[in-house]
Amino acid sequence: MKRFIDLADLEPAAVRDLVALAQKLEHSPEPRVLAGRILGLLFMNPSLRTLASFQSGMARLGGSSFVITPGQGTWNLETKLGAVMNADRAEHVREGIPVLASYADALGIRAFAEGIDLQADLNEVGFSAMADLVTKPLINMESAMNHPCQALADWKTMDELHVPAHGRFVLSWVNHPRALPLAVPAATMTMAAQRGMEVVVLRPEGYEIPKQLADKARRLATASGGSFSETSDRSAALKGARVLYAKEWGSTRHYGDAQGDAALRAQLGGWLVDESWFAGADPNAHFMHCLPVRRNVAVADALLDGPRSVVVREAYNRMPAQMAVLHRLLA
Repeated sequence: MKRFIDLADLEPAAVRDLVALAQKLEHSPEPRVLAGRILGLLFMNPSLRTLASFQSGMARLGGSSFVITPGQGTWNLETKLGAVMNADRAEHVREGIPVLASYADALGIRAFAEGIDLQADLNEVGFSAMADLVTKPLINMESAMNHPCQALADWKTMDELHVPAHGRFVLSWVNHPRALPLAVPAATMTMAAQRGMEVVVLRPEGYEIPKQLADKARRLATASGGSFSETSDRSAALKGARVLYAKEWGSTRHYGDAQGDAALRAQLGGWLVDESWFAGADPNAHFMHCLPVRRNVAVADALLDGPRSVVVREAYNRMPAQMAVLHRLLA
């Protein structure tokens, strides 16, 4: 493995091998296996779990890391080709990224969606332009439409909880004060599809999954013996569900239109997950969310703090999952 860009680049058997390695390294971390190796971490956007888990995981394997957050102690980085750099951005990624990669044995990049042009974000225009500058092992720490590190940790979490490979997995839209990217929803539903699950996306009208992403999930599900569907019918979606995975995302009908999105979501205050949502679910159904989460806007306190919630376990699993990725790339 030379790059970790999209979990769907791997066959399901290879993902299961990565999960098994993550479980092994969690208990026996091989503290010298990456001695002398250096991981560079470039964060174009904020992070808590991704930043801390990569640094911690690299250290547990005996390696070291450096973190660059443009504009915070370093020059602001320009990303657009052909830009006239006469404003606040002193350095271009076309020089900056190859330099950073030259200092490291592997490079991780986080670069969110611009949220203006849906097709450009679906095509990963920004992330791909940066990835093309890297010849070292590369890790996608969240791009416009993908978050493979989160997806791998979620797969590991469901395995630990003995969630059946073909169980019903409901990815539900939940409310938020503003439009958020599609990266986690896209990665989550394709991960569950790869795992062979009955994937149901529950969302209000106006928040449909783009066809390009839906077709990918459906293709992966079919290959793994699962299925993929979308609905706005909450009770039908959650009937028999083994997992309810809540996530916020912006309106695909009003992509790049903040006012249109805000007007639509203003009517959707009822999309706040609480225990009542689980009335028709499997009695042992689990609640998942990638974090961070807006309490009592997206998810009720009682659910987050209750026995169904595995959000902290999910977050912890980011570290061993990424240790497995680092081991495969660098050991």
